[in-house]
Amino acid sequence: MHCVTAPGRTGIVRPTRSAALALAIILTLTIIAGQTAQAQTYTVIHDFTGGGDGVYPYTGLTIDAAGNLYGTTIYGGSGGSGVIFKLRRGGTGWVFTPIYSFAGGADGSVPQGRVAIAADGTLYGTTSAGGSHRCDCGTVFHLRPQPYAPRSALTPWNETVIYSFSGVDGNLPQGDLTFDAAGNIYGTTVAGGLFNWGAIYKLTPSGGGWTESVLYSAREDSNGFEPHGGVVLDASGNLYGVFQFTRGGGAGTVFELSPSGAGWTEQTVYSFTGIGNDGGDEPIGGLILDAAGNLFGTTLYGGTFPPGGIAFQLTPGGGGWTYQTIYSFLNGDGGPEDKLMMDGAGNLYGTAFSAGAFGWGSVFKLTPSNGGWTFTSLHDFCADGFLCSDGARPMSNVVIDAQGNLYGTTTGGGANGNGVVWEITP
Repeated sequence: MHCVTAPGRTGIVRPTRSAALALAIILTLTIIAGQTAQAQTYTVIHDFTGGGDGVYPYTGLTIDAAGNLYGTTIYGGSGGSGVIFKLRRGGTGWVFTPIYSFAGGADGSVPQGRVAIAADGTLYGTTSAGGSHRCDCGTVFHLRPQPYAPRSALTPWNETVIYSFSGVDGNLPQGDLTFDAAGNIYGTTVAGGLFNWGAIYKLTPSGGGWTESVLYSAREDSNGFEPHGGVVLDASGNLYGVFQFTRGGGAGTVFELSPSGAGWTEQTVYSFTGIGNDGGDEPIGGLILDAAGNLFGTTLYGGTFPPGGIAFQLTPGGGGWTYQTIYSFLNGDGGPEDKLMMDGAGNLYGTAFSAGAFGWGSVFKLTPSNGGWTFTSLHDFCADGFLCSDGARPMSNVVIDAQGNLYGTTTGGGANGNGVVWEITP
């Protein structure tokens, strides 16, 4: 199993088939119409100290229209329970600002999902623990800049907990949040729900607050359980996501939730077998949806060269879906742990936890070519593991700016062993 640690700290155990429940750290892919990036220069733009700037940026980044980057760390900060940070360009480098430190308790702790940018520029996100209930089941929060000019760049943003989970309505929220046109929020919890195997939920603005409803409670059955990575929403209002497991040690599924009368109907889009060329085994990274309605995702294990993981595509047609494995990862004991990202030319980007030339992870690109896909490693993290100054063990998504620069995080490595934020420039 994966356990990312540094000296003197207990790491979070990564999902394995033997674990009844594991904390998942997975985030969103945003499809951005931009330039195709070509790797030329890899640069660490922030090296976490483990103090006020946080420690272990397990989740990836979110980028706004101005090119500012937002991210999270699961520990550290003034309260020790995690940090939300912002990186903006300043001069020839980057300026790092912690915009909120979680205090734990009712405030929430251990943020394990990317922050989402709302239409008004404010941020929404989740913490996997904390909240106002005894179960410590996690929260959904809202972050807003100060309404006045701050006295210092270190002045924190205002945080409001808009929902605290109690268990039956969800437990351990993680992954990306998704907004619909009406401003409703959709997300996933790894545990909780009516049967304690995870929930798909919706938050609706109501009377100045928010009302939560459980759209689907997972069971330990062949449909799948333990939903990861959030959901994506198509033009017809259907939701798509992944379950990590199925009953009897199954390899997981891709699911669809469709509005049906006053409720929602769940159906399985694809069931992974975990063997052979279909490669699917534990899809924890979530999905992306392109303009043509194709779904793309990853699995942590399986593939032609197990246990390296895969990237896959599901294409709609004829009332069903056609599955294709587009790449099987080599090396290591685990592949991508987060979503892919697609640029305007249709290329896919991501990170793999323990792939690469040295087995400490890689940043990769998949290019459509003659009906197939061509793999390119954009960066292989160095052979010294957590002593690598360039970082190690990436679990994040990749984001791209208007100039074609790529950005992401690693869970460890760097000068202090606490993880880094990196940039790859064309």
